[in-house]
This record gives sequence, structure tokens and C-alpha cells, in this order.
Amino acid sequence: MSKIVMKLDELSCPSCMAKIEGALNTTNGVEMAKVLFNASKVKAEFDDNQVTATDLVSKVEGLGYVVQKSKVTEI
Repeated sequence: MSKIVMKLDELSCPSCMAKIEGALNTTNGVEMAKVLFNASKVKAEFDDNQVTATDLVSKVEGLGYVVQKSKVTEI
């Protein structure tokens, strides 16, 4: 199991949090995704045999959010 932390430019409302969590938590291979609203961060645990960190970043960006690529950490 791999982990990723993504720093976003900004989250403006709690519905943004639900939108991101819903999209990631329904992605095959994602075990858990959690948005830290006040920190504008997304944490996720995933099976890298099914989905990659790059896929998860792309998914969040596809929802219209800006991921600070220099602040993406894979654990």
C-alpha cells in the first residue's frame, strides 16, 4: 500500500472536500482518501498495482483543482 499527500492551491468550501473525497474514494485501487480542508491537503492510501500517484493527481486536477506539483509527497 502506498500513500500520497497533495497540497492544493486553495479549497474554498466544504463541498469541494466532499467532491474530491467522493471522486478518489470511488477510484479502483484507492483504499482511503481524506481532505484536510484547513490545510488544503489531500491524503490518500492506494494500491500502486491498480492506480498510480500520477493518476490520482490527474483525477483531482480533472475536478478543477490545482495541485502544487512541487508539494506532492509519495510515502
